[in-house]
Amino acid sequence: MTEDRGNRKTRVGRVVSDKMAKTVVVQIDTTHRHPLYSKTIRKQRKYYAHDESEAAKTGDLVRIMEARPTSKLKRWRVVEVVEKARE
Repeated sequence: MTEDRGNRKTRVGRVVSDKMAKTVVVQIDTTHRHPLYSKTIRKQRKYYAHDESEAAKTGDLVRIMEARPTSKLKRWRVVEVVEKARE
């Protein structure tokens, strides 16, 4: 499942919702500096990812990989659960 398939993008983010069947919503937080004012800017983006085994739960840190479209919104799939959420 993790074999090299060209240049597919991967991201690491936190699961914010697992209420759908075989789907998780992953939030990716990125930071960058403003080019003129040098202030650090935080951006958040949510991705819908396919989770076949339904292993990821809310709060888990997961790695997602670009995939072919699975549904109207899903274009990513869960590769692995990097870290389980603390209870």
